[in-house]
Amino acid sequence: MATANDDPHLGSGPSDDSEILLDDSDSGSVLSDDSVLPIYERDGKSTEPAKTLYEACAKNDAASLRSIMERGVTKDEAMELDINGRNGLMLAVSKGFVDIVALLHTCPLIDINHQDNDGNTAVMIAAQAGFITILNYILNYYPCVDTEIRDPRGFTALIKAGLQGREECVSALLMHGADVNAVDLVHGKGLKDWALRTGRFETLNRLRRLQTRPIAEQFCESYIPEWPELKLLVAKATAAKTAGQKLRQRLKDSLSFSFPHDPQDNGVMDHMVRMTTGIHSPLIATGCRPLCPTSPPEIGKRRFAVPELLNKHSSKELEESTVSHSNGSITSASPVSATSLKNYANQTEIGFPETVVYWFPV
Repeated sequence: MATANDDPHLGSGPSDDSEILLDDSDSGSVLSDDSVLPIYERDGKSTEPAKTLYEACAKNDAASLRSIMERGVTKDEAMELDINGRNGLMLAVSKGFVDIVALLHTCPLIDINHQDNDGNTAVMIAAQAGFITILNYILNYYPCVDTEIRDPRGFTALIKAGLQGREECVSALLMHGADVNAVDLVHGKGLKDWALRTGRFETLNRLRRLQTRPIAEQFCESYIPEWPELKLLVAKATAAKTAGQKLRQRLKDSLSFSFPHDPQDNGVMDHMVRMTTGIHSPLIATGCRPLCPTSPPEIGKRRFAVPELLNKHSSKELEESTVSHSNGSITSASPVSATSLKNYANQTEIGFPETVVYWFPV
């Protein structure tokens, strides 16, 4: 029987004689506390409205946060830190406060790449915690996100997500352009090595599937929403059968046992997922128009956040041409509405479905 070690996409992983030390938090933490940072929280039992940005984040008080941001905040207020070196955004991410994360993306004074005392960024915290909604929101709406920042051990957000078995976060980071070949600074091991070493086989399987099909072609306007195998299967099912073939089929149906198994690769389930998440889907088409219909997500290709796209192109340019992601650069392509771009930047206010916002396969 084939094992993970036999898969050419996964490699052999770390050697058995290597001295790899993992504490319990490295392999099984619920959130992202893979360090010895002290558990410290300010008084969150008060019923009074929050007075500072950090306090609003700690209390998950979206109304107070909105009022504070409307009156204006300074750089020091936006980057107020606790004793662990975490700002309000990082605290909100660690606690899974989605509304707070969504509101803070409009504050340009917050450093999205700030590292706490243990070297973690907001992206690392979300990825290792498995908060896929928050992670996708950060990648889509916070400009200048650096996915290659390392903690003191050399772990990137991608490696941390793999260590915890957060396969959806691994997918999101890879399709955003995170380096799949990055290795830590202590043992020189990468995502596949650590996932294999820690028994994260679901993550390994997700990685194998992504490497087999590295481009999410259903998010490109040239995608043809047809299932190539359908005609062959229909022809096979409707073909005339001899009496012997019918007898054999009946015997097979009556004597065989049906066991649950994973969907077949590129089978009907894969086709249904592509159909319902692609830009030709009626649900997607009525919800919004994608920014880059000629440039689908691809492993290793840097994706730009909505504010970055808006800043790099004038309204006239956006009205006349869409943008195309290409390894860190943006080029022009076919028409798109500038109004739809602005709607993209405000989707949390107008209530578009979450599946419409994200380019990343789930």
